[in-house]
Amino acid sequence: MKFFDDDGKKGWFDRGRNRPRIREELPILPLRNTVIYPGVVIPLTIGRESSLRLVDDALEGDRIIGIVGQRDPDVDDPDSSELYSMGTAAQILRVMKVSEDSKNLIAHVQGLQRLRVVRYVQRRPYLRARVQLIEERNEEDAESKALFGSLQESALRIIELSPHIPQEVSAVVQNMESAGYLADLVAAYLNIPMAEKEEILETVEVKGRLQKVLTFVRKELQMLELNFRIQNQVKGELDKSQREYYLRKQLKAIKKELGEEEDEMEEVDEFRRQIKDAKMPEDVEKEALKELGRLSRIPPQSAEYTVSRTYIEWMIELPWSVTTEDCLEIPHARGVLNEDHYSLDKVKKRILEYLAVRKLKNDMRGPILCFVGPPGVGKTSLGKSIARAMGRNFVRVALGGVKDEAEIRGHRRTYVGALPGRVIQGIKKAKSNNPVFVLDEIDKLSHDFRGDPASALLEVLDPEQNNAFSDHYLEVSFDLSKVMFIATANQLDPIPPPLRDRMEIIEIPGYTEEEKLHIAENFLIPKQHREHGLEEGHVTFTKKAVRTVCRAYTREAGVRNLERQIAGICRAVAMQVAEGNAEARTVDSDDVSTYLGPPKFFSEIEERVSETGVATGLAWTAAGGELLFIEVTRMLGKGQLILTGQLGDVMKESAQAALSYIRTHADALGVDARFMENYDLHLHVPAGSVPKDGPSAGVTIFSAIVSLLSGRKVRADVAMTGEITLRGAVLPVGGIKEKILAAHRADVRVILLPEKNKKDLVEVPEEIKEQIQFHFLRHLDDVIREALESDEPDKHPVAHVVKPTDGMPALASDQDPPSGSESSPSSKSARR
Repeated sequence: MKFFDDDGKKGWFDRGRNRPRIREELPILPLRNTVIYPGVVIPLTIGRESSLRLVDDALEGDRIIGIVGQRDPDVDDPDSSELYSMGTAAQILRVMKVSEDSKNLIAHVQGLQRLRVVRYVQRRPYLRARVQLIEERNEEDAESKALFGSLQESALRIIELSPHIPQEVSAVVQNMESAGYLADLVAAYLNIPMAEKEEILETVEVKGRLQKVLTFVRKELQMLELNFRIQNQVKGELDKSQREYYLRKQLKAIKKELGEEEDEMEEVDEFRRQIKDAKMPEDVEKEALKELGRLSRIPPQSAEYTVSRTYIEWMIELPWSVTTEDCLEIPHARGVLNEDHYSLDKVKKRILEYLAVRKLKNDMRGPILCFVGPPGVGKTSLGKSIARAMGRNFVRVALGGVKDEAEIRGHRRTYVGALPGRVIQGIKKAKSNNPVFVLDEIDKLSHDFRGDPASALLEVLDPEQNNAFSDHYLEVSFDLSKVMFIATANQLDPIPPPLRDRMEIIEIPGYTEEEKLHIAENFLIPKQHREHGLEEGHVTFTKKAVRTVCRAYTREAGVRNLERQIAGICRAVAMQVAEGNAEARTVDSDDVSTYLGPPKFFSEIEERVSETGVATGLAWTAAGGELLFIEVTRMLGKGQLILTGQLGDVMKESAQAALSYIRTHADALGVDARFMENYDLHLHVPAGSVPKDGPSAGVTIFSAIVSLLSGRKVRADVAMTGEITLRGAVLPVGGIKEKILAAHRADVRVILLPEKNKKDLVEVPEEIKEQIQFHFLRHLDDVIREALESDEPDKHPVAHVVKPTDGMPALASDQDPPSGSESSPSSKSARR
């Protein structure tokens, strides 16, 4: 048995001794950091002068002493206030010296019975006190029996797992019949704080003591089982590592006998040769050779071997020094661009300018362009055409929905399955370090907790930084300055300003009907013939048929839907040819509905604007220009303006501004100044499920409200756009070309624009400007003159005029139109 200090540790349980008679006054031995329970034998090392004197006196008497725990173990000479009130009466069984040179003693003591100190009667030379013996209370019920069994089972498991408890104790626990003694025995072996041990000692009721001890036992058991699992796992891993070590040694010897070890060295030598042939920059080559040396020392069966080998393969396969030669012949490039795309003169001019400068200055960095335009206008295909014109390789990366910064910069090699980012992957795919690199849908980038990919692109698209682009996977710099980056987007607003600032923005507007006709005849129809296995004579499209498809079956800025409709006709013809009807056929305007069904779109301007209170506006969207109808009506109410149609805050403010101007200038506009008394105005913009916002509808809202209140209809052939102020000024707006193209597609032939937008007509094709009459507005008076019909007010405006009642004037004013207003020449209303 191992002996301990006063800090006192566990000993043996002894049930065979008869309990001796215990006096009412006992010497008290203070004990640190442990508690002696009745029936438990513990060896104590006695070293204090007072304690040695107490033991000597006790040995001369009946050897019965009282043992009480100290509250503070650091106090050498505790007084009564520093001792617990509950202790244990104990008997000294035997005493022996620690050594010949030491006066310290080892005393084996056995707990006899709980006691409570009534009062201390002596302080020196050691403590003495009058004590009261405590009899434990035991109730033999079902719960106590269940607690006893559970504690016994848990104690046996602890003895099995704990290396510090002798296995002989398990036999004592199994044969134990007394619940109180079992609780005291188990508590003696628990590794718990002094305060909790004292709490168990002070629990006289056996059932309560069993519950407390069982709680501590289960906590102890959880820790022991966790330690047991960890030790088994560590032992298993060590055994596995040793086994693998010996197996590798054996495998190495077998490979040496078979000559396969030479194959591994040949692979390393081959990698070294490929690194030299790759003509990497000096620092990159140094890093690659360093990793190769590491690879040669890693066993092939190790997981690190695959990681290292994959990294070296990436380094070798990147085109560090592979550069394609640019074709700088401008006539050739112009011919290729015109062959692949019709119109788009601004983009073609910019590419040709770059080639011209490259021809004069060979070390010019690649441009960073951003094509912005509605879907289907050919932004992505332009990148392929530019690559073909310049003789460069082409690569495209889709950025729509990308949220992780690592998609751009790559993952660090510490992660399982790490790879370089999409930029480096694209360069490897292009097999040259100067490809045309298209970053498609850059406005669809997103971000989350994993980082912001748009921020990672700042380095990629900055000419001052991308000559040393660092990918997290490679951890070396790669020169991207020779790459021609082309980004595509539908809108500029979602692109962060710092990223937008690094790109040259080139806007690509929608196509006119004539341009779509040319594209269909020269590109789309021949392409669909090839894709559907049709020969040239199987089907022919007339120009009228193509125009009908453009007008009645598509309404878009690009040509994607136009191509789909042409493909639908070609599929129907292909089915007829497959059934044996191979005769030549011509698709005319009247035949289109046979193949495509009834028309999907029709002109609704004249029908919608046939009543007062309705005006046609022009709006810009990411898909191009659109027509916007504003409807106004009036009803009994409290003078409120009701706005519906999912309008944004800016558009609502435009409506408030228009109403305020009308109320301020009611007399000049020919409406009654009290038109809001006891009545509400309701302004609605149809297509209510589509959000709408922006200031450009101000002129249209003003026209619709004045039309309702004055009884004069808005001209059916007029569409308008412009922002308004409270002073009646008409301010310029954006998206003019797209809005004009949308109006042209809808057969609008008169457009009202802010005067300061006159400069934007330069971008509108001449054939469009020849077919549309433009009026330019400086003030809202110009809107009244150009937009409203000049004939007599509508005496019966169908659903908009409320019959006058007492005190309320009629909507249609009997006054003459405002002075200076003239009727603009009425252009012929377009009809299908």
